[in-house]
Amino acid sequence: MKFVITLFQNEDGGFIAECPSIPGCVSQGKTESEAESNIYQAIKECLEVREAKGILLMVSIRQVEVAV
Repeated sequence: MKFVITLFQNEDGGFIAECPSIPGCVSQGKTESEAESNIYQAIKECLEVREAKGILLMVSIRQVEVAV
């Protein structure tokens, strides 16, 4: 399976990685590379837990346009 992840730097200088298609699937690292590496394991574990509990594996993601 392929997943989109987001990476951003937090106020302490570390990095947060999230998988938007799996609610609550978040990891972190001291570097962008470490956070990206850590999210792979988080995705695997999140999918295993969701499957064991009978929860849908992923949610739908859509793109919307907002005028500002």
